[in-house]
Amino acid sequence: MADRRTTARAGDVGEFVAGITDDRRREDTEAVVALMREVTGTEPRMWGTSIVGFGDRPYTTADGVERAWFAVGLSPRKAALVLYGVLPPDDDSADLVQLGPHSTGKSCLYVKRLADVDEPTLARLVRRAWEDEG
Repeated sequence: MADRRTTARAGDVGEFVAGITDDRRREDTEAVVALMREVTGTEPRMWGTSIVGFGDRPYTTADGVERAWFAVGLSPRKAALVLYGVLPPDDDSADLVQLGPHSTGKSCLYVKRLADVDEPTLARLVRRAWEDEG
């Protein structure tokens, strides 16, 4: 089996965020990193070259192998800010309705503009996911 490309690595999260060339995406990323730092009480670290993760949450793949992963995280992609680990177990959650414009994928929440979503609801989603971590 090939090694995973997305693993925790040494890297300066602040430097990574500062290097985001799109001003709005950089500002949104800074705000979500600050929100996740406040909610989790932990410092972020880089996962791969473009994911910022908080905490540790091992998971087991379909082949039964346990892998390291983060509890909550984000990645500033060109089309949207991708948040990992924050989706409620029930995709029809009232929190997702209250959040505002977004889309979802397999365990991911996609937000095009942070200004368009309800930040207290986003904080609640992050808090709930973090508390479920332990």
